[in-house]
Amino acid sequence: MKLHPLAALAATALAATACGSGFEEPEAAPQSSGPASLRVLIASSGDPETAAVKDAAAAWAGSSGNQVTVTPAQDIHQQLGQAFAGGNPPDVFYVDASRFADYASVGALEPYADKISDPDDFYPSLRTTFTRDGKFYCAPKDFSTLALIVNEGLWKKAGLGEADVPKTWDELTAVAGRLKAEGITPLALGDTRDRIGAFMVQAGGWITSPDGKRATGDSPENLKALEYVRSLLKDKLAAYPKQLSASWPGEAFGKGKAAMTIEGNWIKGALKADYPDIRYKAYELPQGAEQGTLSFTNCWGIAAKSPSKTAAVAFVEAMTKAEQQMTFAKEFGVMPSRQSAKDAYTKEFPADTAFVNGAAYAQGPVNAPKMDSVLADLDAGLQQLTAQDPKALLARLQKNTQSALGE
Repeated sequence: MKLHPLAALAATALAATACGSGFEEPEAAPQSSGPASLRVLIASSGDPETAAVKDAAAAWAGSSGNQVTVTPAQDIHQQLGQAFAGGNPPDVFYVDASRFADYASVGALEPYADKISDPDDFYPSLRTTFTRDGKFYCAPKDFSTLALIVNEGLWKKAGLGEADVPKTWDELTAVAGRLKAEGITPLALGDTRDRIGAFMVQAGGWITSPDGKRATGDSPENLKALEYVRSLLKDKLAAYPKQLSASWPGEAFGKGKAAMTIEGNWIKGALKADYPDIRYKAYELPQGAEQGTLSFTNCWGIAAKSPSKTAAVAFVEAMTKAEQQMTFAKEFGVMPSRQSAKDAYTKEFPADTAFVNGAAYAQGPVNAPKMDSVLADLDAGLQQLTAQDPKALLARLQKNTQSALGE
């Protein structure tokens, strides 16, 4: 299988370790004295985020006497890989949750997050996402979750009301049947584990154990989830985007091709930009054996080799204060990672309440290194779910995950 850039980073780092200059058990970097000059690399969502982070960084620099240079990356994974391989990483940088274990496993990250004020204020699910071997590595920057998005016009057209919004799988099946009977595609569903995985969590399953050390893909819970999703697809109660001539579920939903979709709070900006006339509401996802959703997040990583760790921690402290996170929320639409900001956020953005509530029971990305090719193979299987044996798909996932984890 083709090596992903992050897998290449891990391989490069591990190879360097063998030569005595890698990231495993890195030597403590000498700390600079006096004012620091921090280099910060971000994976910006666009000009509003870049401007907001630069403004916040400038304010911190002005009050602290330090200097900060914020650079938006063109391809942060590639740029970080090159910087680490060259031994000159930025001091602070965004770390995507799906890549966290790759960096942490090779010693590239400083485990500093417990030094941030009130670390228990970060949502527990986000703390878990950025914890490895018992160490809380990096402070969550913000987060997104999945919710059920309902087209109010199509809902009303099918004779449905607020009371019909499904809260369980059985109710989802029933309401989807009513929509189908009216000639409406019930649900536009993404065809990867980043959407279908929510059903696995709702069934009580997941791909790996919470510590990311054991494969748990081949389980009765995951089988139940995939069999349920397969039944929705085969009975035409749900459809993948390509079946609706769309590139992603939000496009199908925005074009009125489906009455429901399962997406993150980013859909708000996409619909406003491309389909401003559509009326919709967001609800918490229907539950199976339990409530479940997926979370997507970044943390503020600090390089283990940074010579300015003390200043870097102080910088992250400022960026993750509840008040600063609310400023970011207003300026570029993210949800604060601190529980203490929840009330202020839901008051400011009441339509996003379902997304914020999902933080209490969300599952983060797989917390294990070297899993890119394994997860790509799983996605390929999910894209052919109606023609696949779910049990065989999960057995393959289990075998591949065990191999990646060295079980």
